[in-house]
Amino acid sequence: MSSAESSSPIKKVVLGSGKIRYRFVVDVGRKPDGGRRQLTITKNTKKEAQTEYARIVAEKASGTYIAPNKMTVGEWIDQWLAKKAEDLEVTTMHNYETTLQRAKDVIGHIRLQELTEEQVEDMVTYLLTSGRTRGSKAGTGLDVTTVDMTLSRLKDVLNRAVTKRLVALNVASEVTIPRRARKASRKQKAELVPWNVAEVRTFVKGMKGDRLYAPLLLSLMGLRPAEVCGIRWEDIDMEAATLMVANTRTMMGNKTVVEKDTKSMAGERGLPQPDPVKEALKTFRILQAKEKLALGADYADSGYVVVNEIGEVLTIRQLRVRAYKIMDELGLRRVRLYDARASCLTYLANQGVPEHILARWAGHTSGRTTKRWYVKPDVEDLRGAATTWEGLHGEAAEGQA
Repeated sequence: MSSAESSSPIKKVVLGSGKIRYRFVVDVGRKPDGGRRQLTITKNTKKEAQTEYARIVAEKASGTYIAPNKMTVGEWIDQWLAKKAEDLEVTTMHNYETTLQRAKDVIGHIRLQELTEEQVEDMVTYLLTSGRTRGSKAGTGLDVTTVDMTLSRLKDVLNRAVTKRLVALNVASEVTIPRRARKASRKQKAELVPWNVAEVRTFVKGMKGDRLYAPLLLSLMGLRPAEVCGIRWEDIDMEAATLMVANTRTMMGNKTVVEKDTKSMAGERGLPQPDPVKEALKTFRILQAKEKLALGADYADSGYVVVNEIGEVLTIRQLRVRAYKIMDELGLRRVRLYDARASCLTYLANQGVPEHILARWAGHTSGRTTKRWYVKPDVEDLRGAATTWEGLHGEAAEGQA
């Protein structure tokens, strides 16, 4: 063997069958313990081995080399989620896990480095047509918004894989929900219209004798259901007629109660109590004092406002069920308690409340968020504009002349 051959990284090997192959070993990085990570490549011919070796060396020099691995899409999603769990709240993590589980179910078995754009497109098609796995509608398509969220999270996952040099590119980056599917979804899904002023007043009048009158009024004040259920008596100042929104009690999967801080820093806010709310809270507190006195040691004194007759804290689901029952009894359209925020904020906006005050009331950082998602004027709200338009018509102006 010549000195050139002995110094070459490519070695000739003879297999047990007598066949000749060409093999080389190359460093491709470091292991977690600091040791060298090496890759062994075997080719049928010396030329193939030389070409592959040159490619790897060049890509290593340029920083574009991707070491082969057998990790599946599902395994990488699990690693990505585990890292996210260090920074995200429990409820947010639950949403991430639920969203990405749909991707794992469809493409999780595919090797990460073998995933193609076509396979991601096929996943989107499947989810849109057959992706529902639970309930009476199992086997039917998921909502476009749901599929879009799964696709968006998958793109995040694959972007991180590119950064970690696990794959060369994000094969999902150009995949989108087909326009035809979006258009069909918009036609099928009627926009949920919040209550108008007349409906709100009917609900308030009809529920006045209900035990949960005060908590439901807080919902109509624009508090989120989780904020209503998270409020404590220590957060309420009867003398100053104020209340502090600083705690929430929400649910994961409609089963597990999770208590945490407000949704954002802006969500933690002090609000004045309108007179009807102040009187309702005062009456509710007196009622709870009587219930506690009647039960004595058996009363669960939690300090929360939204409790049942024996002091047990109610969940957002229980508050929602009670509200729906009242709506049905009054013959009102069923709307989510969360959508009472839109009714409240639309009314305040129509009454001329400044944008920065409206945002503070809603617990938003920006007034743009409030206006975009929660201020939803209906036809009756536009009557004033119709009257103003009459001046453009000319007759009113001529009559005044």
